Amino acid sequence: MPTDCIAFRDTNYFSDFICDYLDQKPELKALYNRYPTIEDFKAQIEEKLKSGHLERSRKVLFDVLSNQYKDLQTSNVTQVNIESLKDSRTFTITTGHQLNLFTGPLYFLYKIISTINLTKQLKEAYPEYNFVPIYWMASEDHDFEEINYFNFKGKKVRWNSNQTGAVGRFGTQGLDEVFNVVAGEFGLSINAEQLKAWFKKAYLDHSNLADATRYIANALFGEYGLVIIDADDSDLKRQFIPNLKQELLQQTSFKEVSKTNEILQDLGLKVQVNPREINLFYIDGNIRERIVFEDAVFKVNNTDISWDEKEILQHLEEHPERFSPNVIMRPLYQEVILPNLCYIGGGGEMIYWLQLKSSFEAQNVTFPMLLLRNSVLVASEKQSRKLQNLDISLEDLFLNRNTFINKRVRKISNIDIDFSSQILHLESQFKGLYDLADKTDKSFLGAVKAQEIKQIKGLQYLEKRLLKAQKKTLADQIQRSTELQEQLFPNQSLQERNRNFSELYLEYGSQLIPTLLESLDPLSGQFTILKLE
Repeated sequence: MPTDCIAFRDTNYFSDFICDYLDQKPELKALYNRYPTIEDFKAQIEEKLKSGHLERSRKVLFDVLSNQYKDLQTSNVTQVNIESLKDSRTFTITTGHQLNLFTGPLYFLYKIISTINLTKQLKEAYPEYNFVPIYWMASEDHDFEEINYFNFKGKKVRWNSNQTGAVGRFGTQGLDEVFNVVAGEFGLSINAEQLKAWFKKAYLDHSNLADATRYIANALFGEYGLVIIDADDSDLKRQFIPNLKQELLQQTSFKEVSKTNEILQDLGLKVQVNPREINLFYIDGNIRERIVFEDAVFKVNNTDISWDEKEILQHLEEHPERFSPNVIMRPLYQEVILPNLCYIGGGGEMIYWLQLKSSFEAQNVTFPMLLLRNSVLVASEKQSRKLQNLDISLEDLFLNRNTFINKRVRKISNIDIDFSSQILHLESQFKGLYDLADKTDKSFLGAVKAQEIKQIKGLQYLEKRLLKAQKKTLADQIQRSTELQEQLFPNQSLQERNRNFSELYLEYGSQLIPTLLESLDPLSGQFTILKLE
């Protein structure tokens, strides 16, 4: 498929912080371990091999994944990948995402495709090792309002529920009503029937949101070897107990990340997240509340639950699954339980990861390489033709609406309808006529003045008529231009942050994901414009 690229900075949709990282500005070097190039993965592999805890955690990881996949139809490639995790020569490339209804925005696909494609490139470069693509489900998040909907052709399809706590544990009650809505919206085509089958199987045949999301991700990417992990698991959390203890007793994350944030502020860069004294939640039943330390007592916020130091450490040993890392600690948890080399995420994710390196070092955990996921604008063949016919450049497409319109008007208006210079020239000519009348017969001055006014008014009327005609011509072209920009940038935002994959699947069907996999290079470092036929 034909592709074009534009620099992330030139899109004006990405912060200076992330663009400076992509440009490898020297002042940011201390915030990351290695920049993601194929060549530098060799050193990352060697460093990760020295992590002594990996051999202990691999068996646990394999057992947990085997259990999570036991009721799921799994491809041979994924089965081999899970089995290979027991091998010391196997490493993971990981991306993470919330449990958005029906995958949420399009970039869910791009995250996972970036991850799968990077494992392929690494296998070609380092055939003696194995590389497994991992999708980390954010099953312990509790912000339901962020994930309970997806956009479809300008409409918001929403799941209403009064459940609280970790969203991965939410029951799927009420999603049968959502299915009735989407069944009507998707239509009756072959591709629509496939979408409906995925939705129904995921949400009506599974009892919780984590299992439903695993089913969809596996249905879309299982044949490419994707391994999906739900880290809300007691055996996995048990591997993390030493780090949880350090967080409770020493508040390491707060101290280290606070230092890094000061450095970022001195550089004039925006801080993405601020650490708390304790960066852990307590999850049990329908609660997920912060753990706080006040008056020598550990408390669960907004509850009556509390412990002294000895009691909370004992409780941690007995029930590690009840201790849930927040955004500051989750990356550390990931790197402790996975043999991971690189994390792939969006711009916002990259920024908060760049705040964490010193915290990793303080806990003697290897900091992964950080890669900005592929970003994509998909244009249909018809839209591509319109862009060409309207002579709209890719750079212009990314402009905000007002700037876009102003630039279009200037570009389209190839005649300059401004008679100011003609009027000045006319006034200059009449000045000579005034001199002539004054010298011959002053009674003619009135006639000259009347003629001057008449001709100037004539020019002004003509200018007005031509402007009106030009505005009509431009209005049509501007309307077509803005309508096209709105199709590609719905609600004046990036397509990938707004639309759901179902819209593209209806049009391109089973070829959508293979085409994306073939077209996207995770290490390109540029925004991709993909023209689909």
